[in-house]
Amino acid sequence: MSQYQTDIDAIATLKSTQNGTWDGINPEYAARMKAQNRFKTGLDIARYTAAIMRQDMADYDADSSQYTQSLGCWHGFVGQQKMLSIKKHQGTVKKSYLYLSGWMVAALRSEFGPLPDQSMHEKTTVPMLIEELYTFLRQADANELGKLFKQLDEAKTNGGDVAAIQDQIDNFESHVVPIVADIDAGFGNEEATYLLAKKMIEAGACCIQIENQVSDAKQCGHQDGKVTVPHEDFLAKINAVRYAFLELGVDDGVIVARTDSLGAGLTQKIPVSNAPGDLASQYNAFLETTEVNGPDDINDGDLVIKQDGKLVKPERLPNGLFRFKANTGVDRVVLDCITSLQNGADLLWIETEKPHVRQIADMVDEIRKVVPDAKLVYNNSPSFNWTLNFRQQVFDAWQEEGKDVSAYDRDKLMSAQYDESELAGIADKKIQSFQKDAAREAGIFHHLITLPTYHTAALSTDNLAKGYFGDEGMLAYVKGVQRKEIREGLACVKHQAMAGSDLGDTHKEYFSGEGALKASGKDNTMNQFDA
Repeated sequence: MSQYQTDIDAIATLKSTQNGTWDGINPEYAARMKAQNRFKTGLDIARYTAAIMRQDMADYDADSSQYTQSLGCWHGFVGQQKMLSIKKHQGTVKKSYLYLSGWMVAALRSEFGPLPDQSMHEKTTVPMLIEELYTFLRQADANELGKLFKQLDEAKTNGGDVAAIQDQIDNFESHVVPIVADIDAGFGNEEATYLLAKKMIEAGACCIQIENQVSDAKQCGHQDGKVTVPHEDFLAKINAVRYAFLELGVDDGVIVARTDSLGAGLTQKIPVSNAPGDLASQYNAFLETTEVNGPDDINDGDLVIKQDGKLVKPERLPNGLFRFKANTGVDRVVLDCITSLQNGADLLWIETEKPHVRQIADMVDEIRKVVPDAKLVYNNSPSFNWTLNFRQQVFDAWQEEGKDVSAYDRDKLMSAQYDESELAGIADKKIQSFQKDAAREAGIFHHLITLPTYHTAALSTDNLAKGYFGDEGMLAYVKGVQRKEIREGLACVKHQAMAGSDLGDTHKEYFSGEGALKASGKDNTMNQFDA
């Protein structure tokens, strides 16, 4: 027996015990509403999606072609439309997640107005957006199931295939998927990290991504001036997130440890080493230092540490920060990643300056010498100029092979004059296969784009505004938006239904019967889209 039928029977039994006071309640209608609201709390969602993500991780370990993907969404509606689109075109939402970008929260959701990605926005905005995203995804479930229930009623009335529609209802695939949620550097100390993590998990987050930058000096991963924290500080925050998961009963919650060390040349703090070769000692070994031979080598306020049997003075900038040795970024990344995985993290995020499979793979190969099943979440960032990067990669490969590249100017490969060239064609194929190649060769389990919908909103608005306020007038909207929605089968063309009008009518009918005042009658202009 299906869960749907089980619920009908259970509610009918309960109704029968109410001495006629529930005569206005239809058990099947109540079962339908229950099916349309499968997840009662954010914790229900977190537990459900954590199990999905853990299974996906196991699938990837067995077969690297089973990688997962997501797009960053800054509003619940955007996330809803993304998942509806994926289900429509792919037939399933499996292996598809949402990404919650701290960058987009800062730029688009702060009450201060647009802000840079520096953890200046209200931290409560992050769990609020998680809750918003899941509210819209649950509404997508309710709308789609509502359509199936109407089909079921029609089939029962007109002798249709009731069993086939019932099967679709019983095996309905939810639009609720895992969210990889950005907690930045924790918005404070480890206690602040724990408190915010709890709010995020209660809102539905099964996966929290945290980075090893200094919280109050946090920078976007693709900007200069990044400052990292010692391993002990970062591990304390990983522990804080794990405690939050355990406290709330999401025992298989996922932690993504992000390292910004590849592009970070500074540290705010020199940790205390308690034994030779401990984590603090390894961290301090990367510091840029000068040897101290006597008191004259020390100025007032200078800091001196003992290192390898010698007294050395770490290089300190006027702002009090300490500099790392040049060309140590890769080694620091590898140590960061191994340490994080050995101390409770589940996945890694290595922030790079360019999308290069071999660069990522070289670091992952080193990490896997210690942790063989190390896996990455990777930022397919809009901060990269993908066209230029991959054209230059092809140019460099050709040059190394001895191929004639005299027809190309490496520094100007972004130019439109090369768009139809052989080099550009090969570069585009490499971009197309980047995710598949990186999943196979560089241990990338999850590919995401942090802020794609920021750019798509800007681009689509520009295209519409250009035509509407120009010579095209209303044709710009009709041809460029509405006609495309109709031709491409976007449910959103019926915007009243998408916003919940049909669902509300159904509920009114449940509650009021024939006396319901419904919005979907013959004078509803949405009927024009049925033609």
